[in-house]
Amino acid sequence: MFVRVVRFSDAGPERIDALLARIEESDGPPPGVPISRLQVLADTERGTAVVLQYFDTADDMAAGARVFEAMDASETPGTRASVDACELKLDITPS
Repeated sequence: MFVRVVRFSDAGPERIDALLARIEESDGPPPGVPISRLQVLADTERGTAVVLQYFDTADDMAAGARVFEAMDASETPGTRASVDACELKLDITPS
């Protein structure tokens, strides 16, 4: 499993709400994004957000990254501050 971790600044509540509404109204991920899971974390007090995009393979993550990087900035929750492309090494869910 691979995770693209995108950090945003200037992520006000209005932009977060608009992003969540677009995601909930869509029929799935954007065309060309073979995503397996998506999480959006927001700290509206600080105006930051972290988006976790999960992919089954490194190739899928690269394909998704190309689509996400081409997105118009108005479609994001804020100003992209950083992007990390990671391989998930440990995932513990206590029982």
